[in-house]
Amino acid sequence: MDGAARGAAGKLPAVSLRRVQWRLADERCELREEEMEYMQRFHRHEPDGHQCTSFVAKHVRAPLQTVWSLVRRFDQPQLFKPFVKKCVMRGNTTTGSVREVHVQSGLQATRSIERLELLDDNEHILHVKFIGGDHMLKNYSSILTVHPEVIDGQPGTLVIESFAVDVPEGNTKDDICYFVENLLKCNLRTLADVSEECLAGP
Repeated sequence: MDGAARGAAGKLPAVSLRRVQWRLADERCELREEEMEYMQRFHRHEPDGHQCTSFVAKHVRAPLQTVWSLVRRFDQPQLFKPFVKKCVMRGNTTTGSVREVHVQSGLQATRSIERLELLDDNEHILHVKFIGGDHMLKNYSSILTVHPEVIDGQPGTLVIESFAVDVPEGNTKDDICYFVENLLKCNLRTLADVSEECLAGP
């Protein structure tokens, strides 16, 4: 993770990964058939030739509503994104709203300007696009969805996040996918921890 973050300022370390592959935050090798249906229904990106796209997912041992209550807070990404220092809203949290996210030191960036493309409380979809900032993720678009499931007989949640982003000059598609996936995996692990702590209570 640290190596990927340090590489953000220039060329990222080369990695050997299959281009078409689901990479999961909990290291499970394959998506089940019903999970593939979620991907096909909700996570449609149409990347240009100079862009890459990929996905990560996480199983959370907490009910959907607990997880979604954190995910839907466009105005407070720091609730589960450990690299966010603060968030300043430019307007409310309706479609088209913009937030300025200030990130922790060490990521070779200080801020990101992001627009809310879609917040659907019925289908549980959060779609965000980066429209500015001093980071390397140009034209970054993210779709995050949450889905109910049962884990060991208890209510659980499957979280899936997909993205499309420009490939910076001097990097390969695998380079940038590897970098973004690591950031998203960290976010989803933290989301799982916070959600499960909320469920446990004081």
